Amino acid sequence: MDYLCFKALCCKGPPPPRPEYDLVCIGLTGSGKTSLLSQLCSENPENIVSTTGFSIKAVPFQNAVLNVKELGGADTIRKYWSRYYQGSQGVIFVLDSASSEDDLETARNELHSALQHPQLCTLPFLILANHQDKPAARSVQEIKKYFELEPLARGKRWILKPCSLDDMEAVKDSFTLLINLLEERELEPSRM
Repeated sequence: MDYLCFKALCCKGPPPPRPEYDLVCIGLTGSGKTSLLSQLCSENPENIVSTTGFSIKAVPFQNAVLNVKELGGADTIRKYWSRYYQGSQGVIFVLDSASSEDDLETARNELHSALQHPQLCTLPFLILANHQDKPAARSVQEIKKYFELEPLARGKRWILKPCSLDDMEAVKDSFTLLINLLEERELEPSRM
């Protein structure tokens, strides 16, 4: 009896490896990409520095590991984003939902460009409307309408979710939805 108990507790072997997905994370400077990813990786918030080129983070979840290539959002860097799209299996677009009209228009144009890029146009998209804790934040409905997401993303797999650093559970839930889309995409017969 003791042997069976020992075998049940100790001899299961290592857990199966979690699938890994390579994602690209884009958005304008100040949208909160670095802060959100750092929080998901449980990094010290005092050490966060805005990304000027690109950085890569392995973001662990219970059912997958997301290798996120975060691209800086400055004017001088955005023109090079497309050079980093190759190999991506999904896209995270972070926008400051409390930004100025000009920045919101720029974010809209960048999102439209990314959604239509040949290397990204068939990939699942997670759009995070960040800074929802700010008084000037636009609602998800306002953003969906302003960004013309319904006609633009027709036929694509995309998720638009509100978020803020104050509610990391909502951020984690959004990433879990993206993982589900990535898993579904892997199971499609045309992709095998």
